[in-house]
Amino acid sequence: MKKSGGIALTLTIGLLVGTAALAADVETPRELAGGKILTAAQAKDLVGKAHFFDMRKAVNYGRGHIPGAVALPYDQKSALSADFDASLDRLDAAQLPADKGAAVVFYSDGPTGWKSYKAAVLSIRDGYTNVMWFRGGTAEWTAAGYPLN
Repeated sequence: MKKSGGIALTLTIGLLVGTAALAADVETPRELAGGKILTAAQAKDLVGKAHFFDMRKAVNYGRGHIPGAVALPYDQKSALSADFDASLDRLDAAQLPADKGAAVVFYSDGPTGWKSYKAAVLSIRDGYTNVMWFRGGTAEWTAAGYPLN
C-alpha cells in the first residue's frame, strides 16, 4: 500500500513540475493594442531617448540590463494570458514618468517574458500614449550582439 501511495505522489509531483515547465514556455502575444512592438535595432536606437524599464526580478537586472534601463520588477500572480487579471499583479506605476506622453519601453527576458507585456498593457490602460514593448527582451538584445550593463 505504501508503494502505490509513493507512486501516486511521484506522478503528482511530476505532473506539477511538467505543468510549471510548460507554463514558463508560453509565448506572449505578437501584438500590443495601443502600443508598438520593437525589434532589437529599434530598441537600441531609442537608448538615451526613451525611458527603459526592466521588468525582471532585481537579481536578473543585476546580472545585466539594457544601458540606462531602470529596474521595475513586475510582481506577477495572474495567468500567462492576454486577458490576465491585473488585480492579481503589482506594478509600481509611481516610477513611470509623470508625463503620460513620454516614450516608455518595457522589456524582460524575451518572447516568454509576460511581465513586460503586462506592464505595457497596464501603462496603456493608465493613459500612457507612447508605449513600446521590446518583446524580444534581453535574449534578442544579446543575440544581436548589443552589450548589457
